[in-house]
Formats: sequence, C-alpha cells, structure tokens
Amino acid sequence: MNKLLRLSTVLLVLSASLSGCMLQQPLPMYRLENGSATMPERIDGPAVLLGPVTLADYLQRDAMLQRLPDGSLAADAQHARWAGSLQGDIEQLLLRQLAAGLETQRVQLSPAGAGFTPDVQVEVAVTRLDSGPAHPAVLEAQWRLLDKQGKLQGSRLVRLQEEHQGTPADQVHAQSVLLQRLGEMLATAAKPLAIAKPAAPKREPARPNKAAEAKVPRIPALEPIRTDMEVFRF
Repeated sequence: MNKLLRLSTVLLVLSASLSGCMLQQPLPMYRLENGSATMPERIDGPAVLLGPVTLADYLQRDAMLQRLPDGSLAADAQHARWAGSLQGDIEQLLLRQLAAGLETQRVQLSPAGAGFTPDVQVEVAVTRLDSGPAHPAVLEAQWRLLDKQGKLQGSRLVRLQEEHQGTPADQVHAQSVLLQRLGEMLATAAKPLAIAKPAAPKREPARPNKAAEAKVPRIPALEPIRTDMEVFRF
C-alpha cells in the first residue's frame, strides 16, 4: 500500500511538472529595427569608418531594461530579452544609416581593415537608451568626427525622446526610431568631411635654370662717365 502511495505521488509530481512545461510560454526576444534605410549602389563613394561605438555599462546585458515609475531601472529577464548582442545591433543600424545618408557602400566598423583609409571617422558613445511602460524611450549620446589625418573636426551631445504604447514591442520600436534619427544626424554632420576635396598643393615659384643663364650673353652695366671739367657761373 505504501509503495502504491509513493508511486501515485511521484506520478502526480511528474504530471504537474509536464503540465507546467506545456503551459509555459516561450520567452519573447527582440531586435532593433533598421527602418527604411536602403543600401546604395554606389561603390566609389566616400570611405567612412564607424567606431568605436561604446555603450554604457548598464546596457551591456541580454535582458531588456524597464524604467520604473520611480525612475529606477529593472531587468525584465522573465518577459523580454534581446535576441543577440545589443551592441552589434546598434552598430549595424548606425552603419546602414551612414551608408544610406552618404550614398556609399564604403563603410566599415572600427578597427579598419587593411588598406582602408577613411575620409571621415565617426565615434559614438551611447550613455542612455531605455524606456518603460509609463516612460518614453530616451536616447542620450555623444559623437565625434575625425578627418583623414585623425584630427577632431566636431563633436556634439544629443538627447532624443520618443513616445510609445507601453508594450515591449512598442518600446523596441521607439528605441529603434531614436537610433535611426541618430544615424541620420551622424550622416548629415559627416557629409561635409566625407565629400571634401583635398586642397591643391602650393606651387613653388620656378627656379631659374643656371645652364640656360650661362648661355645668355651678359650686357655690361652702364657706368656714368666722369669728366674733370667744371662749369663756372658768373
């Protein structure tokens, strides 16, 4: 009898475990949206180097973060996660926006490959990217532009905001829109440097040809003629 009771208990536990597994919903996973940016066909456009792209420490995790009513952040690991690397998604999104905005396929992520000399380098630091059911999506970032010689040509701090409907899918869409807007701003800022033509080298004045000078007969300099005559006036 005891054996039957124990066997029944084991079966009930197994049945409950199996039922729980069958009822458990798959965990939603999300990726950023690239938007309507199209890859240009031009292969001889300006060379653009993107990076390094850095993210704030709190963004370097798989779970989506939620901004709570009191302003604090919580990881929503049980309901939503990023499908893959958020860092990689942001880099690819910005890379596509730069390619579309500058009409070039000559775009690379830092570090540059061998033989790739950029006309302009774009460095980006994302210091904030989050949202919540009752909080809009907010993006805070800084970018720096460097010319061919690696000299700083400009920098800017930006803060962008986008409203949403509150669901995780809407929040991801809003964050994607913010990053797309950032990419468009980067392309606009980098365009003058990307299409700038190199300054023409200064021409030095032509030096005289000594061999030619030797062949030219020299005319002796005229000297004033002196006389010993003096003129007297009365």
